[in-house]
Amino acid sequence: MLKRIKTLLSVTLLLLVSTSFAAITPTPKAPPVAAKSYILVDYASGAILAEENSQQRLPPASITKLMTAYVVSHELDAGNISLSDEVLISEKAWRMVGSRSFIEVNSKVPVEALLRGMIIQSGNDAAVALAEHIAGSEETFSQMMNQYAQQLGMVNTNYRNATGLPDQDHYTTAQDIATLSAAVIRDFPDHYAWYAEKEYTYNNITQHNRNKLLWRDSSVDGLKTGHTEEAGYCLAASAERSGMRLISVVLGTKSENARAQEIQKLLNYGFRFFETHDLYQASTKIADSKVWKGATDLVDLGLAESLAITVPRGRYKELVATTNINQPIIAPITAGTQLGEVEIHLADTLVAKQPLVVLQAIEQGSWWRRILDSILLLIWG
Repeated sequence: MLKRIKTLLSVTLLLLVSTSFAAITPTPKAPPVAAKSYILVDYASGAILAEENSQQRLPPASITKLMTAYVVSHELDAGNISLSDEVLISEKAWRMVGSRSFIEVNSKVPVEALLRGMIIQSGNDAAVALAEHIAGSEETFSQMMNQYAQQLGMVNTNYRNATGLPDQDHYTTAQDIATLSAAVIRDFPDHYAWYAEKEYTYNNITQHNRNKLLWRDSSVDGLKTGHTEEAGYCLAASAERSGMRLISVVLGTKSENARAQEIQKLLNYGFRFFETHDLYQASTKIADSKVWKGATDLVDLGLAESLAITVPRGRYKELVATTNINQPIIAPITAGTQLGEVEIHLADTLVAKQPLVVLQAIEQGSWWRRILDSILLLIWG
């Protein structure tokens, strides 16, 4: 019979849990945010620290270019294009309205110059030129954008162009933008450095990054602004303080200053009242268990993915971890087989749960070992 055995993990594996706690101060609510939609997320754990209407579909304006850049980065990583490729600028790209990088029609511009111009200057002309270079047309490129959105789990997003110019079927959500922002930071850290650049010069024209927080808060190192009449003033921003990274998105604020102020509120709130800790690294042993009929007596168990936890500041030592292990465990067992789960509790609240998996394969034992263990299993049930 399959049984689940619950075990309190040794404190040395996770935390030195205090036996007495100071008086618990409730975490205050997030400050009011003047935006149609917003979200504040911890990058490492994915915990949502504050949100309102974060799954409401709204026009993202030039925040769209986060996905445009993400697709370009994938093409670079795959070797399909290179930063030094010369891109022929079409008349369509040259004629783009709104923010521009001032590229000339029929000129040839390196991919790197276009990518930086799009990220830093928010050039619509650069975005279209990159889309046409990669996919032949902006329409086909938009299909690629939607494919990546699906892969990232952006379930409330649909792209119709590479720029974010208004289209009734072009929409996303604050939560989906936060998901994309985390992917940009995680998957292409070298390219992410461009989002922190305050200005960029092309064709003897210097333009400044519209993310005002790059000047106001040294911990902010990206990501992207956006504005159209329909979308209002939007901003996705990320900041890192003392090893903790937060991502915040506001959509539909009233002005450039407002979007920066509202994001600043959220970032200050998150860093002040929460803390994030890495609990377990992927493929690291956190428990072991008896193996029957195997070549060894014990099997090492761990997590397939690293686990980070975000908790109210000052309550880290209250975390308690338990393992639930399926029993009996009978060889042979392949690496990666799920044999239970680890649960992390804060007081009476389950804050995280991940599968426990086998870290190394266990082969069958000798015929004598298999016979003996079969008898013992019959006796002990």
